[in-house]
Amino acid sequence: MKVTDVVNVYLTRQRSLGMRFESAGQILHRFSRVMGNPNIDEVTSEAVAKFLLGEGTLSATWMLRYKVLTGLYRFADGRGYVDNSPLPTAFPKLPPQQTPYVYSTEELRHLLESTSVLQVGHSPHVSAIYRTLLLLLYGSGMRIGEALGLTLQDVDLSGQVITVRNTKFFKTRLVPIGPKLARELAAHVERRRVLPLPVGDASPLFTTRDGRSWSYTRVISWFQHVRRAAGISCPVGEPRPPRLHDIRHTSAVHRVLAWYRSGQDVQRLLPQLATYLGHLDVRSTQRYLQMTPDLLQAASQRFAQYAMEADHEG
Repeated sequence: MKVTDVVNVYLTRQRSLGMRFESAGQILHRFSRVMGNPNIDEVTSEAVAKFLLGEGTLSATWMLRYKVLTGLYRFADGRGYVDNSPLPTAFPKLPPQQTPYVYSTEELRHLLESTSVLQVGHSPHVSAIYRTLLLLLYGSGMRIGEALGLTLQDVDLSGQVITVRNTKFFKTRLVPIGPKLARELAAHVERRRVLPLPVGDASPLFTTRDGRSWSYTRVISWFQHVRRAAGISCPVGEPRPPRLHDIRHTSAVHRVLAWYRSGQDVQRLLPQLATYLGHLDVRSTQRYLQMTPDLLQAASQRFAQYAMEADHEG
């Protein structure tokens, strides 16, 4: 059975179980093309090893491709399409994961201002829409894929709430937004309705000039231009510069910092933040928070205040 045929059957099965498998599908279709679409039992371990490495230096993408192919070959083995798997049995030493970066408020301002760089060589609407995307990511703490999956009907401006359907764990959640972000989104929706609406209010919120949804790779590529224009480079000791995804980290850290500074019970509020971010449990949120000097100082001040109150009570 050809690789493409096995991939299509596998994806159909996974999606019938409620899984989106969008990124995995892209990897598997690319795998089929790179292999030249032979019979799946003719794919060699050498060809698989080359595909896993990809172009450039070894990165965490190796493990992502490996996990996706593991699922495919388990399925193929269970159906009798292959007698054995060509996947490697030993893992290379992958580089450490990139440390989450927390943008300062000044850096966020520079990023927003630098979206103007997208006016050169792009459609006139791209710069303004990209600025709205950055504000949405920071103001809501959404994942990039979640924001790009939004439609016009998912944004309730009167109720100031967004319905997030395309979540990482396949659960719909409601995300409240503040009045400033609501006003920004209202202006964006007005601009958006000038562009094509192929399926009415079910059309994508972030779109090209012909009404198609923005792609993840395009949005990441644009961010690299914006980040460079904002003058944000690699932090000391880090091999790579901050990412667009780090705006989500920043949103979470700034939220907790605001709670500390306003005297809120942070431990009591963390479960609410976990729900807001779409995490399965609070432990994920606790790992997600990156301790910055500001956050450490706020936590220390809170502890000092608690200690003084305890001494006074004693």
